[in-house]
Amino acid sequence: MRLTRPRRLGLAAFIALALAVFGLAPSAAAAPQPAELSFTTDAATTTPGGTVNLSMTMKNNQTYDIWFIYQSIDPTWLTTQRPDLKYSFTGCSLATDTGAVPCSGTGPANLGGNYGTTIPPGQSRTVTLTLQVAADSGCNGNIGFYSYFYAEFSDSTSLSGGPVFTPETRVLCA
Repeated sequence: MRLTRPRRLGLAAFIALALAVFGLAPSAAAAPQPAELSFTTDAATTTPGGTVNLSMTMKNNQTYDIWFIYQSIDPTWLTTQRPDLKYSFTGCSLATDTGAVPCSGTGPANLGGNYGTTIPPGQSRTVTLTLQVAADSGCNGNIGFYSYFYAEFSDSTSLSGGPVFTPETRVLCA
């Protein structure tokens, strides 16, 4: 009596390998993160003396409220390699239903308080930082940042995320 089981297993393994090699194998769908941080800018370029608004949006994809957020924002390594690029965060505002309200804690600091009170499930909060490029700044370089965040939810769970990179702003010569 011939053994067919090893042959069947070999054939199944060969088919699975062929599908994987050609990208036809079924893949597991990634579950959405419980909290998601994203960045946008209102301009891709500026000149020395100009400003760019950098908006950070924290979205709650969880079924519980976000109670607490700690967030850092730091320049990328390439940004730090250009000492002629001079910039600072000069303003911060939180978007609310009644308009923007000022916030604080800009720069490489705890930005958690800037998102206001809790973020209910399915909702988001946006904080806009004003990036001021100094009038005597060098040009033809990119300014970019990255961020890590830590969020705590009302069900006592927490999430750490990052790095999340901002779009880069190109400082152009006039």
